[in-house]
Amino acid sequence: MSVRLIEGAQRTPQREAVTVFHIESKERSLPASTHCWEAKVMLTTMTTDSSLLNSELELQQQEELYQQLLLQTMGKMQSQNPDSKLIRPQPGICVKTLSEPSKQKIFINICQSNLVPPPPELSREELVELLQSEDPSGYRVPMSLGEPHIEIDNSSQGCTAYDVVINQEFFQMCQKDPLFQQFVILVSLEGLENKYSLELSRDWKVLKNRKFLGSVSEQNIRTKSRPVIQELKPQESSTAPAKRPEFTFVVEPPAGDPEYLIAEIKLPGVTSSRSLILDVGEDRLVLTARPSLFHLDVFHPFLIDQESSVAQYNNSTQILTVTMPVVSS
Repeated sequence: MSVRLIEGAQRTPQREAVTVFHIESKERSLPASTHCWEAKVMLTTMTTDSSLLNSELELQQQEELYQQLLLQTMGKMQSQNPDSKLIRPQPGICVKTLSEPSKQKIFINICQSNLVPPPPELSREELVELLQSEDPSGYRVPMSLGEPHIEIDNSSQGCTAYDVVINQEFFQMCQKDPLFQQFVILVSLEGLENKYSLELSRDWKVLKNRKFLGSVSEQNIRTKSRPVIQELKPQESSTAPAKRPEFTFVVEPPAGDPEYLIAEIKLPGVTSSRSLILDVGEDRLVLTARPSLFHLDVFHPFLIDQESSVAQYNNSTQILTVTMPVVSS
């Protein structure tokens, strides 16, 4: 079989030049038992309308121009407001809670950045005293509260997420002490409630295998604090120290190997669980009821599964029930 390649050029109005290749097959003398057919195959490249190319090019140029204008605008905003800075925080922990009373899922991404100033140094003993005081708001934790954004949770359901950014070193310290971690979560909840007029449940959960829900977004933070006018009041006599509440430990089942350790703590005068900070350790339970109402710090002879422990506060009976699975005794 002989193959002949013919090259030609065609032009059509308003269209680009197209090159057409014709491959022709000619019959040759073959034995009678062989059938040969004349075949012609034409390979043609796709024609392209120049107007479409021009439209795509214009769209690309418009997109590049938009990005340039966006960068210029951000630069102007930064120069007009030299007391602010754009930061990209690092993921930290993701906290799941609910909004009240709608019971909508809320996720709080507590992030970290070394560009956020640290709070004053605070020891664990000072933190306990602070939580027992009548006005713990005297201790400030610098943080950046981001705008709410809609995300999809693991159940493919819509939810709302907020990003909170604190100092990186302070975040790392809070990860080493559960009491500090709960304090930071509580402060974050109160900050979001004050800024966005929310009411968030104090029955939260720190997700184990997720540091952030959604994508990390940049935030604009102040580099200089606003001036504060503080009214000085004469020192008053110190208030009464926090009381040790009545409590009982119950083991379930009563006979045999214990499976659960249940603590029931009476808290008369506490009208809401929002004023409670509970820290469940492996062999220790610490409870603080603000302001300066109750403080309980007690050890027990059991090894507790901290992650599976749950607590429930009954507003009518004003009793806190903490159910703790027992690992060993």
